[in-house]
Amino acid sequence: MKVELEADKCVASGQCVVAAMDVFDQDDDGIAILLTEQIGDDQVDDVKEAVAICPAAAIRLVRA
Repeated sequence: MKVELEADKCVASGQCVVAAMDVFDQDDDGIAILLTEQIGDDQVDDVKEAVAICPAAAIRLVRA
């Protein structure tokens, strides 16, 4: 699976980091950054949660 992030939509809530800290981080302004685009099966549930709770709908999970 692949994670896509539209950083320009990010509102710096940090919910993605809380849900999937191995996949997301935040820059100095709080904007989300991807640590990795390709995720393993063990990370899918965490990223699905991040997608669901992102207030800006800036995250997508797609099949690679």
